[in-house]
Amino acid sequence: MESLIDRFGDPAVMCAAGALVGLVFGAAALHARFCLRAAAVEVAEGQAGPRLAIWLVAFFAALLAVQITVMTGAVDLSGARQLAATGSLSGAIIGGGMFGVGMILARGCVSRLLVLSATGNLRAIVTGLIVTIVAQAALSGALSPIREWMALLWTVPGGATRSMAAILGLGLPVITGVAALALVGALIFGCLERVPVSELVAAAFVGLAVFLGWVATYAIAQASFEVIAVQSVTFTGPSTDTLMALVTAPQVAPSFGLGLVPGVFVGALVTALIKGEARIQRFDADTPMERYLVGGILMGFGSMLAGGCAVGAGMAGGSIMALTAWVAVFCMWLGAMGTHRWMASRGKLLRSA
Repeated sequence: MESLIDRFGDPAVMCAAGALVGLVFGAAALHARFCLRAAAVEVAEGQAGPRLAIWLVAFFAALLAVQITVMTGAVDLSGARQLAATGSLSGAIIGGGMFGVGMILARGCVSRLLVLSATGNLRAIVTGLIVTIVAQAALSGALSPIREWMALLWTVPGGATRSMAAILGLGLPVITGVAALALVGALIFGCLERVPVSELVAAAFVGLAVFLGWVATYAIAQASFEVIAVQSVTFTGPSTDTLMALVTAPQVAPSFGLGLVPGVFVGALVTALIKGEARIQRFDADTPMERYLVGGILMGFGSMLAGGCAVGAGMAGGSIMALTAWVAVFCMWLGAMGTHRWMASRGKLLRSA
């Protein structure tokens, strides 16, 4: 690692690491049809099935792999932003709920939109651009004062008070053991739901991509003389960075996120071409553009307020037992399930009218 950094520099190595992690995530997520929205819809309809199994396998694979490496001392993730910095519980609750509503309206979370974009889904491309623009506005633009005000309503200091493990008094062996049992249970559940083995394996690789993100950036941070942020897979922030790089490339330095987003796109595209799933999909009467645009706005603002998207907060933050991440993903589930049930009931009322 040190020789690579000496030869190419920290930014380039981080970008390459992001690209490799992205390739794994994109290919695996497309094949497994990994999607939090689809899992939430199944639960909302009282029909826990294959999409829920896929999400659970991915989540617990990430949690188990990360906790094993932490327990063995191979990595120390206590300095990660999700644990060390001041967090916002109000942001996790409000932003997570907004994100959950948005992903139902847009028929996919940010990662799913990026994966679908690679297959030729024009709806996902347009919605993804809206998410990115609104996220940038919420980060440092016109919407940032509102986001900051909401985030400051209820904050929690970094350290032990932001760690689920410390709050619950659970040691690393206990967390690792529970994660292992949960992963086995999720795999059995997937088999009972007749999920193809290849999709279950791909779901596990989605989780392992999150793990690889933590390990790769930690290794680079340890080998570098510069201060390197230890991070993993997330999509809202890197998507805004990628968009800015496309617009003002000379001013944007290579980073993990700048490698991640193109990597996911390429990984999903190659997999879609191999499987014969690449095709143009447009808006039509059954997929009204205005619903997707509203969903994109809610996800863009909500993810920045919650500290990450369904993968960034829900899986990357969840895998290191960050309190705000677990709260955020829980609220994403609630927002998504509530919205789906409301839309389903509204549809029944309209059909009976």
